[in-house]
Amino acid sequence: MEEKTKIIYVDDEEVNTTLFKINFSGKYNVLTGYSGLDGLKLLDENPDTKVIISDMKMPNMNGIEFIQKAKAKYPNKRFYILTGFEITEEIRKALDNGLIHKYFKKPFNLNEIETAINEA
Repeated sequence: MEEKTKIIYVDDEEVNTTLFKINFSGKYNVLTGYSGLDGLKLLDENPDTKVIISDMKMPNMNGIEFIQKAKAKYPNKRFYILTGFEITEEIRKALDNGLIHKYFKKPFNLNEIETAINEA
């Protein structure tokens, strides 16, 4: 049996990680964390992860800060930001300098995210 693509989704709101799992675990191996630190730990434990999606607004370390740390260690992964807000200057810069491949708006669009994962 073909192994499912591994995805890490980080969001400090449990309802979002639960919804994400419900929607995507049929097709992908979804691992979730509630902070940037969780995300970094999950990446270290699962270096074969292809796609990392992070919420933007989280306490202690926002999504961009988490991705900067993660990408420094794992430059060949695909990183995405999920935000409930309009695109910020910080997100725009992250897109322009290739830190993230794309950003998604909440509530998430399943097709949009699935297309991005399949491209990875």
